[in-house]
Amino acid sequence: MTKADIVSEIAKSTGIEKASVLVTVEKFMESVKDSLANGENVYLRGFGSFIVKTRSQKTARNISKNTTIIIPEHKIPAFKPAKVFMEQVKK
Repeated sequence: MTKADIVSEIAKSTGIEKASVLVTVEKFMESVKDSLANGENVYLRGFGSFIVKTRSQKTARNISKNTTIIIPEHKIPAFKPAKVFMEQVKK
């Protein structure tokens, strides 16, 4: 399912025009991205949590040059589904 499919489905089920739904979906995604960029987690009860995880520093190998490189500690976005959501998907 794509963003366009989501917008179409919401517009159809609510009766709100697609343009308004698209703006709302875009603003929601922008809010989540901005919160994560600022180090804040986003919790949606019954759906899940968008969280910021910290990956620790590690050593890796560049096989083509046969050298060792160090990948510094960095943060990545992650999604942790709610228990209710997981149970619904497992069925």
